[in-house]
Amino acid sequence: MYSIHLTTLVFLFSACLWAQDRMPPIPKDKMTPAQLKSFEAVSATRGPAGATGPFVPLLRSPEFMDRIQAVGEYIRFHNSLPQKLVEMTILMTSRHFTQQYEWDSHYPLAMKAGLKPEIAAAIAAGRRPDAMAEDEDMMHNFVTELLQNKSVSDHSYGRMLAKFGEQGAIDAAGTVGYYTTIGLVLNVARSASDSGGKVPPLARIP
Repeated sequence: MYSIHLTTLVFLFSACLWAQDRMPPIPKDKMTPAQLKSFEAVSATRGPAGATGPFVPLLRSPEFMDRIQAVGEYIRFHNSLPQKLVEMTILMTSRHFTQQYEWDSHYPLAMKAGLKPEIAAAIAAGRRPDAMAEDEDMMHNFVTELLQNKSVSDHSYGRMLAKFGEQGAIDAAGTVGYYTTIGLVLNVARSASDSGGKVPPLARIP
C-alpha cells in the first residue's frame, strides 16, 4: 500500500534537486569590486533588468561575464541573420538543453519576430515542424545537424551559404554556440525561470 517504486523516488529526488537555485543573486553589498563593476556595466547596457537571468550566475566570474556579454550583444542585436531565424535558433538550442529560462525569455521574442506558434510548439515537443518556410527549413536542418552531429552536411552548409553567405554560416554557428554556453551555465546554476507561467514549460526529453 505504501510502497513506491525506486525509479519514482529517484525521479522525485532529482526533480527536487533541479528546483534548487544554486547561484541566487548576490546582494550588491556582498559583491567584490570586480563583480560590482561588471554588474554596473551590464545594467548600464541592458537597462534595469540587465543583470538578471544568466548574468546572475555569470557574475561569479566577472571577467568571463564581461567578455561573453559582448558576444551576446552581437548575437542578439547585430546578427547578420533575420531576427526570426535568430530566435528560432535560440529556441532550438534551449530545447536541446531543456533550458527553461532561455525558452521562456525568447518564446515571446520569437513570436514577435514572426515565428509561427505551431513551429515553436513542434520544437518544444522535440519534433520537426511541419510546413516551414524555405528559410526556416534551411535553418532547422543546419541547427539540428550542428547540435546532434557537432557538424553540418555539405548540403546544409551549401544552402546556408547560398542564402546568407559565409558570415551567415558563422553567425548561425555562433548563435548556437553562445546559447549553448548560456544554457549550460544556467543548467549548472539551476536558475529558475521567472515567466510566471506565461509560457508552457518544456517537458524533459529522455
